[in-house]
Amino acid sequence: MPDWLPLLGFAIAGSVTPGPNVLMVAAAAAGHGVWRVMPHMLGITFGFTAMIALVGLGLAGPLAASPAVHGALQLVAVAWLLWLAWKIATAPPPGEGPSKPPMNFVQAALFQWVNPKAWMVAGAAIAGYTLPGAPLVPQVVAIALVFGLISMPCLLVWAGLGAGARRVLADARSLRRFNIAMGVLLALSVLPLLG
Repeated sequence: MPDWLPLLGFAIAGSVTPGPNVLMVAAAAAGHGVWRVMPHMLGITFGFTAMIALVGLGLAGPLAASPAVHGALQLVAVAWLLWLAWKIATAPPPGEGPSKPPMNFVQAALFQWVNPKAWMVAGAAIAGYTLPGAPLVPQVVAIALVFGLISMPCLLVWAGLGAGARRVLADARSLRRFNIAMGVLLALSVLPLLG
């Protein structure tokens, strides 16, 4: 079984640090409030937990063995994240123009498969916290469950920050600046993929 304390620390760090998921949750909560973003957060939690399990049980091997598939997935991820960054940065403040609702459960769960940070964290978790020679399935299930339990509290931190920003950024101009900042941060998150 994995060493629980280091795994817990890694799960918290991997889940709460800035990346596409938390930035989108913060931006959506700033525009819609925490309650309306709950399906998005549950989708992230379910999707990422499932991703860790599937990566740990063997999906990473075939993807790593094919540089062409890996490169194509990276290009899709970069394009998708830049499109999302643009949508966040240009989102109108509440009450001003049509507002796009937050991702639903299924969209957020599926988004994990094009989220480069999710791939990096999942791969690092499996590589770093499984023990060679020990049965793999119980280790992968334990790692996935730890991330599944950690995800929602970490996402709630960012949803709270976004909702708090909504209260602090009471005027449309300030909220628009917040959306632009979230969009720029999301766009910058693709830089490691381009290097």
